[in-house]
Amino acid sequence: MNSQRRPSRIQSALLMLSLLGLAGTASAATQVDNAWVRATVPGQHASGAFMDLTASSDSKLVEVQSPVAKNVQIHQSSMHNDVMSMQQVDALALPAGKKVSLDSHGYHVMLMELTGQIKAGDTVPLTLIVENAKGEKETIKVQAQARALNAPDHSMMKH
Repeated sequence: MNSQRRPSRIQSALLMLSLLGLAGTASAATQVDNAWVRATVPGQHASGAFMDLTASSDSKLVEVQSPVAKNVQIHQSSMHNDVMSMQQVDALALPAGKKVSLDSHGYHVMLMELTGQIKAGDTVPLTLIVENAKGEKETIKVQAQARALNAPDHSMMKH
């Protein structure tokens, strides 16, 4: 007699559901694409970081950190009476499944009080803190490439 017992259909179904649940949990994250930072000239004290973010559930970008800057803020640029202004925001909404672009004409990350010059080709480490609707925080490490000052902002190009 064979001492090995085959799992019942119910046990197999429960195992499959458990594995699917784990797969869903593992993929519940925020995707970062096209991350880059604008290079600086010697003595420049600030730069911008840009990227595309897509969250799998309703979330918000609440904080960004980087060792290249003493002060990192999320900003929004806007045009009012032909004057461009920029102001800090507490968080940036990331609706589930929708790409949110951080670019020089809207929301972006400001790297201020730079610790040194950012040269074209440098890799700039960024740490994004994203909070979902349940208040759970996700930490995302990003390596953004520095692009030359005169590099085009590809986020504004039509494809």
